[in-house]
Amino acid sequence: MTGEKRRTLVQTDQSVPVRKPLALLLSVCLALFVADAVVSVADDSLILFFGSTVLSVVRGVVFCFAMLVAIIVYGLMALTPMIPKRWFLPLTLFTPVAALVLVPISIYYYKGVQEALLGISICQIILALTILSRLHTGSESRWALVSEDRLEPRGFSWRNLCLFLGVNVFVLLPAVCVYLAVCAALAVDHFSDGFMALRPRGLTVQVRKYGRDDGKTIELYPMSHIADSDFYQKVSESFPSNSIILMEGVTDNKRMLTNKISYKRMATSLGLAEQHEQFAPARGEMVRADVDVDQFATNTIGLLNLAMLVHTKGVNAETVLALIQYPQPPNFQEQLFDDLVRKRNEHLLGEIRARLPQSENIIVPWGALHMPGIAKEIQEFGFRLHETRDYTVIRFHFAGNEAANGKPN
Repeated sequence: MTGEKRRTLVQTDQSVPVRKPLALLLSVCLALFVADAVVSVADDSLILFFGSTVLSVVRGVVFCFAMLVAIIVYGLMALTPMIPKRWFLPLTLFTPVAALVLVPISIYYYKGVQEALLGISICQIILALTILSRLHTGSESRWALVSEDRLEPRGFSWRNLCLFLGVNVFVLLPAVCVYLAVCAALAVDHFSDGFMALRPRGLTVQVRKYGRDDGKTIELYPMSHIADSDFYQKVSESFPSNSIILMEGVTDNKRMLTNKISYKRMATSLGLAEQHEQFAPARGEMVRADVDVDQFATNTIGLLNLAMLVHTKGVNAETVLALIQYPQPPNFQEQLFDDLVRKRNEHLLGEIRARLPQSENIIVPWGALHMPGIAKEIQEFGFRLHETRDYTVIRFHFAGNEAANGKPN
């Protein structure tokens, strides 16, 4: 549309009282988007190259305001066609799309997330400068980021409202749900090395039996702290009577935990059973093969106490405040993984070495996150994969597959 035609339409549409405040709102939205882009690039650069988070608080504040205004503008697009969607749809959808892009990066390239964040921030700068340039080309106003002559001439439109709602409800929302479901399935498979799988019918685990030339076997049973009760029953019945079962379960002999580790609230809310209540092998010799809490770092114990506090009291003002204020020292995630996974795996492997001379069959019913490391190590002992069996841990009731509940495939 030429400038002369646009000015004519604006002049004939002066009865619309919202043009000036709408142009002001769009200017604020664009200004916050630019500010967020600049601060994000600076913050990501400082974190990546200097390990400094000095701008992170400022970034968070700017981001919150930018998102709030972007949500308002996005909602207004349904009510009025005056907002130029070719510029403000990319602007308002940039952050949600960027978050979706980060999901698979976090799954397969977690150590490179910071580089990805910097790349996204640079893309935000480029988009912001492009929109600024296009909006100011041929504009009547030199100072306003979005002048009134850039608004479309139409007011409310039922066609625009129905089309906007239809695209969001029947296209965007289902597409995002499918995308997140696929990402969740990829994450479960990747982080468990195939020991767990998320399928339309439910959450499944793969039991793997390893054998050695001397006839000894080790079976790895990926477990879940909460599951359908039939799963625990089926697994318990599958153990041979001449096996040694190396049980998982952190002890607390020195009473360092302020709240007992429990998953009852979660299990009850989901209609599932707890492992410690339902999992009771009737055959085989059960041996405790886990560590004591006192072997964990102080920060790990503190986090466990906080997690159990949230589980016991639920999500309220007190627990949310405690979560926000909980300090995370440098390399805390690595330390947490070392305590909760590596250290316990090492203790379990020591038990396996000690029990191998005494038993032909060793059963390891431990959490799925432990399985990749354990499987790798026992293969160093000369064990090779012989067979696999699948069990459904949690069946999704909408899948309509009653027979699959807890049944090996």
